[in-house]
Amino acid sequence: FSWPHRAAGSGESTRLLPQASKLVELPYSSSDDDDSSLAGGMDLPTAEQAPGAWCPVPPAPGTFSQCVRYLAFLWNLLFLLLGLLALAVGVWGLLAKGFLRGEHLASLGSDPMLLFVLVGLGASTVSLAGCLGALRSSLCLLRFFVGAVLAFMGLEVLGGLLLLVARHRLRDALRDALLLCLLRYQEEPDLRFLVDEVQQGLRCCGLGSYRDWETNPYFNCSAPGVQACSVPASCCLDPWQNGTVANDQCAFGALRLGDVAASTVVHLGGCMAQLSAWLHGQAGSIVTGAAVLVLVEATSMLMALKMLGDMIPVGAQ
Repeated sequence: FSWPHRAAGSGESTRLLPQASKLVELPYSSSDDDDSSLAGGMDLPTAEQAPGAWCPVPPAPGTFSQCVRYLAFLWNLLFLLLGLLALAVGVWGLLAKGFLRGEHLASLGSDPMLLFVLVGLGASTVSLAGCLGALRSSLCLLRFFVGAVLAFMGLEVLGGLLLLVARHRLRDALRDALLLCLLRYQEEPDLRFLVDEVQQGLRCCGLGSYRDWETNPYFNCSAPGVQACSVPASCCLDPWQNGTVANDQCAFGALRLGDVAASTVVHLGGCMAQLSAWLHGQAGSIVTGAAVLVLVEATSMLMALKMLGDMIPVGAQ
């Protein structure tokens, strides 16, 4: 009678054994599955999986890249020295005339030496950024250099287009500039030098004729000085005495003479027509100079871009 109970108990135990085994095995199998799912689903840091993919290291620069780097440094160093030279000339000119001491601040904006100061300051600043950027492999300096060169090239192209569009007004602007030089001939040494060089080189006198010098307050016949009714010595046919010494009084009283008598002493024709003809004849040289300047700037920019390409990895680009 007890045997069936034992048999039933044994049967139940046999039926419970697979379930118990399953219950025992479930934690291990579930933990393994969870671990595998966590390992597969969790995004591990890319640096642990592939360090080169997470933080790419730029390749070592080759021989060509090193040559470009040193060439860019020397290239910008040359223009840095030229810019500093132009800046020094401009500052020296302003100091010589007392502009930086506050004596002539009102006329500082029209002084030609201010152009040397601005050009020298801009060129030296940009070239210094290029030098340090190439020497220190600085991304910020090289990017600033590329941006500044692009800005300069854009301004030059825009200026050339404006000259082509407004070329008919260029003659009027040139006439106004020459008239300003005539009026301020005695007041500014650099304008005096410029006018003398133009009159001697083109063998001319005045703007339209030699009588344009009557507009100058020092050469006007009503002026109280010894230069009244005179023109500058650069207007003379022969401004030398005995061929060796400059004769500053060779044109004294030329405005009192008639045209026939004055023609034996000074040049009667003005400089406006001859200067316009000279500019037309030098148009090819001017275009060539502008093209060379743009080519130099483009070469500097390409070298900077090559260095930037070597410093920035391909993935980061």
